[in-house]
Amino acid sequence: MLNLTKQYLKSRHYRYEKSYIRPLMTPESVYVFKFGREALNNRVIIRYSHTWTGRRKINEIDLRLHKQKHPRIFRSEKDLLNYLESRLPRREEEEKEHQTDEENAK
Repeated sequence: MLNLTKQYLKSRHYRYEKSYIRPLMTPESVYVFKFGREALNNRVIIRYSHTWTGRRKINEIDLRLHKQKHPRIFRSEKDLLNYLESRLPRREEEEKEHQTDEENAK
């Protein structure tokens, strides 16, 4: 699940950790995917169910980047990747500027 997202994060040198949650009261399964450079402070929560043929059907993908109040909700992995491709390069530039500002202050 989320193979394209994993490949994208590996190419950008992000670490990730995945875990599986099977809630007792709902028919959906939940897959939690945490990622980040130093700290795993970003997360993707995938809610999925199984079709009658046994295939996984993604119902919803929630993305929370660091310090975001409200999750971004996507219907497919391609939508998620398009959003990450637009946001992560900007975030990386902001982190580099912040690091250079800290080094110049010392």
